Amino acid sequence: MTQPILQAQDLHKTFGKTEAVRGISFDILPGEIFSLLGPNGAGKTTTISMLSCLLAPTQGDARIDGHSIRGQAAQVKAVIGVVPQEIALYPDMGAMENLRFWGRMYGLGGASLRQRCEELLDTVGLADRSKDKVETFSGGMKRRLNIAVGLLHKPKVLYMDEPTVGIDPQSRRRILDTVIELNRQGLTVLYTTHYMEEAAELSSRIGIVDHGQLIALGSQVELTKLVGQVDTLRIGLDPEGLEEAQLLAAVHKVKRVQRASLENGQLLVQAEGGHAALGGIVACINQAQARLLDLRVDEPNLEAVFLHLTGRALRD
Repeated sequence: MTQPILQAQDLHKTFGKTEAVRGISFDILPGEIFSLLGPNGAGKTTTISMLSCLLAPTQGDARIDGHSIRGQAAQVKAVIGVVPQEIALYPDMGAMENLRFWGRMYGLGGASLRQRCEELLDTVGLADRSKDKVETFSGGMKRRLNIAVGLLHKPKVLYMDEPTVGIDPQSRRRILDTVIELNRQGLTVLYTTHYMEEAAELSSRIGIVDHGQLIALGSQVELTKLVGQVDTLRIGLDPEGLEEAQLLAAVHKVKRVQRASLENGQLLVQAEGGHAALGGIVACINQAQARLLDLRVDEPNLEAVFLHLTGRALRD
């Protein structure tokens, strides 16, 4: 039986009276892409920081390639690569200069370091910009160079914390393709995101995180089974004069409806066989004299799972 390369065991982290992480446990197998999916503030970055030995856990432990984050930080750091959410580059230095600088921080040098830098610039599609200063790069290019820094010492596990935040769709696609290719070559990846599409595309398994807790874990197929055959109806309403409590009370009485909420002018309804329940829901909207602006019916996906587990949309 294959042994996990990463084992997180009951991780807690408290800042004063705030418990940012509350008992997170999961394993990652060698060669797996494992995603932590959750909204901003869910505890994903704090978890990554503990697994990187940047923050000491208040409680719990983790072992990476057999090494404890509590007592063997040097051994842990030797086998992990970290791509932080914040760009860790020197803007007044070129791409190659940045890589060589960080390579020396890892204890690398000489011709082997130069060769490794050239390989990685090619991997992230920046070979033609190797001499250009980072301050001239787009946000997506900076994030791709950030990935290269995390790979310099050929880690066994790569942590990627929200690597596509704030970049254009083309750059995002380039980064996702890079992650897929690195994994195809055998790299184990721990990936955090609040984009369910990324988690669904990349991951062997997904851990859903909310308010510092891991509330569900499994493959996409396993997670969507938690919802069953429940569809999510997204109904845009004109908020002017809308009696929210009255409308929600009426919608909850519609046959097949399991859950309903109003968020920012959008009525979110989970119903078994969404199309079958639609007529009754629209009747409630008309009775409440609300104006319907748009309507969409989504079959079960990761966002529906999050809504099912928490009662609110993932992007809140």
